Amino acid sequence: MLEEKIFNDYQEAVKCKDSLRVSVLSFLRAELINVAIAKKKKILDDNEVIMVIRKQIKARQESIEQFKQGNRLDLADKETKELEILKTYLPAELSIDEIKKIIEEVVVATSACGMKDMGKVMKEVTAKVAGRADGKLVSDLVKERLLKTG
Repeated sequence: MLEEKIFNDYQEAVKCKDSLRVSVLSFLRAELINVAIAKKKKILDDNEVIMVIRKQIKARQESIEQFKQGNRLDLADKETKELEILKTYLPAELSIDEIKKIIEEVVVATSACGMKDMGKVMKEVTAKVAGRADGKLVSDLVKERLLKTG
């Protein structure tokens, strides 16, 4: 399981004295524990772990933007390195063509015909891409596809 892999990598980073990796994985583990407590679970399943990691990645991306705007490139660089560590725990991203193919299948299966079906299509597509694509990108591609039919 992904949570175990993160814990093992954390222990390995401690042994190797990789302070950046220890810091990132320690914070991630704390967040996983908080989510598990909130959900009243002992262990999170991989999809829940991926959601926590995506949330962490989004926070890092926002921080990088703010640091660049504030001309703090040293901090932006540190956040970028942390972001790369987190990304190693995500499943391989789907290509835009693969996402479009999934969207097309869902549109046909649900007989979607315009923007009024956006919610129905998004629900199905999100379930199929399950953490392997950025939500905003999926939303934009679904919108683009539904505007063609509407």
